[in-house]
Amino acid sequence: MANTPKYYIVEASALPEIFLKVAEAKRLLSIGEAATVNDATQMTGISRSAFYKYRDAVLPFQNMMTGRIITFQLLLHDAPGILSDILALFATNKANIMTINSIVPTNGCAVVTISAETMDLTVQLEELLRQLRGAEGVIKAEILAG
Repeated sequence: MANTPKYYIVEASALPEIFLKVAEAKRLLSIGEAATVNDATQMTGISRSAFYKYRDAVLPFQNMMTGRIITFQLLLHDAPGILSDILALFATNKANIMTINSIVPTNGCAVVTISAETMDLTVQLEELLRQLRGAEGVIKAEILAG
């Protein structure tokens, strides 16, 4: 079991600069802005050896979540149309809703749990979460699992 990898979610500002540059080089390669590893490393200012050393260990959060089912927990005001607007956000961003669970609203608020498949998501997961948090009637939005 000693060789079982461990994963952590770390805020980008806490990472060493080399990890961010490796992630950027991988992004440039994936979208075709860099044709070769040599091009990508030159564009990001890192050595090829650093790129190869960390390329398999550095994954943006969105890439880790691609094709996975993510569970969101939302605290919503109990008012007509709020849940409908939330579901429209998921649809607009091509998140395929798998389940919706809601408890009976109390004190004017409802807890809603939504599980969605993210394979076809048209925005990064962080952006979807930002949109959910900014939607009218949303008190709190967070990712529970994924």
